Amino acid sequence: MEDFHLCPVSDYYKRILLPLTYSIVFLLGLGLNGALLWSVCWRTRSWSGTVIYLTNLAVADLLYVLALPPLIISNAMGGAWPFGNIICKAVRFFFLTNLHCSMMFLTCVSVYRFLGVCFPIAALRFRTKKLALFASGSVWVLATAEILPTLVFAHTGFINNMTVCFEMTDPRQFNIYFPYGMFLTIVGFLLPFLVIITCYCSMIKALYYRAADSISHVRTAKMRNKSMRTLLVVCLTFVLCFVPYHVARTVYLFVRVYMVGDCRVLNVVMISFKVWKPLVSFNCCANPLLYFWGSDRSRKKLQAWLWRRTKRVHPVVCLVDAGSTNRSGDR
Repeated sequence: MEDFHLCPVSDYYKRILLPLTYSIVFLLGLGLNGALLWSVCWRTRSWSGTVIYLTNLAVADLLYVLALPPLIISNAMGGAWPFGNIICKAVRFFFLTNLHCSMMFLTCVSVYRFLGVCFPIAALRFRTKKLALFASGSVWVLATAEILPTLVFAHTGFINNMTVCFEMTDPRQFNIYFPYGMFLTIVGFLLPFLVIITCYCSMIKALYYRAADSISHVRTAKMRNKSMRTLLVVCLTFVLCFVPYHVARTVYLFVRVYMVGDCRVLNVVMISFKVWKPLVSFNCCANPLLYFWGSDRSRKKLQAWLWRRTKRVHPVVCLVDAGSTNRSGDR
């Protein structure tokens, strides 16, 4: 591919911001989602719909962070891509597929909880393990189908005599990519976002009125207030992680297609897009934390396991210390 010239774009922040944030997300996401999978898969006897969705969510988040190391290296090198065209396509594909899977599984969890809170009796036939397995499989298939065109659009190219891996597509093909980019924004983000916000707002409203009706039952009211706080935190976390990134991405696409000659505006929207981009990655670290924080049972299981591990280690240390003391006395 021949070299082509674009607006001079400021990318001084990429060598520090993106590698640093992606490295933090990689380490935290790997550890937290690994702990969540261990807690769910090996410490859970009864697999409910929530457990199935959370397991798939953790797998999607784990696969997402595993796609980060090549991007960390590339951004640390100022955008240079040393891994070849096939890995470029694969990284972009897995990055987006697991991001969209994460959003879809968060949608499934919110709908599942919404049915349990707002329609506890009527929803019994919908909150089954079989339906959860079917929905989880459908999410993987739909997300993969949505992102398949990325394998065509994403590829390596040359900018200023440097090999790069285009995040979306070759800048000369943005007119072709624009409808697909809008499709991903609407189907992959806007629709799940509206569903999640509607479900959580409905649950908070229902719990609020129930807590108000049961003022005399202090314990019940406290539990419902805690549930409302948890739902509010989950909702705000989703908004903070996903909304700025997708808004910045949409504006960037629009400017790339309709204001391509305005280099000043292009620089502003590109920097905004790149600055907000790491924020969406922190969602894969927030999901396990919110799960452990919102689930008393899971938190107690993890604390019990850590306590048992500590008790196993301490006797060994005591025996070693005692042996050392005895040998000193013999001398």
